[in-house]
Amino acid sequence: MKDKSNRAMIIGGDKHQAGDKSKGNLSWREMDKAGIIRKTGNAKEYKTGEWRSMKPVWKKDICKQCGMCFPVCPDVSILVDKEGRVTGIDYDHCKGCGVCVEVCPFDAYDFVKE
Repeated sequence: MKDKSNRAMIIGGDKHQAGDKSKGNLSWREMDKAGIIRKTGNAKEYKTGEWRSMKPVWKKDICKQCGMCFPVCPDVSILVDKEGRVTGIDYDHCKGCGVCVEVCPFDAYDFVKE
């Protein structure tokens, strides 16, 4: 978040005055080069699939339940039941990378524009 003085503002608490380092406000040159994860295990709280431009579409009737797709999904978005069978796709978290489409030997996924 930036204010009009073009200084980065850290969100949280009472840290809102740009330029006041005691309150956590730094210029872009003073900021850490990487983000900080303050709370782990929070991926389910955010719908990270909203920005994708392509999405996989699972074709249940063609799927042979070989199990090759869900272990390679970087977002754990291939839904499986207790027996390990694919049941669908979690589009709230799927980012549309297409790895499942590429690895499926039975063409059980289409890759379509969002």
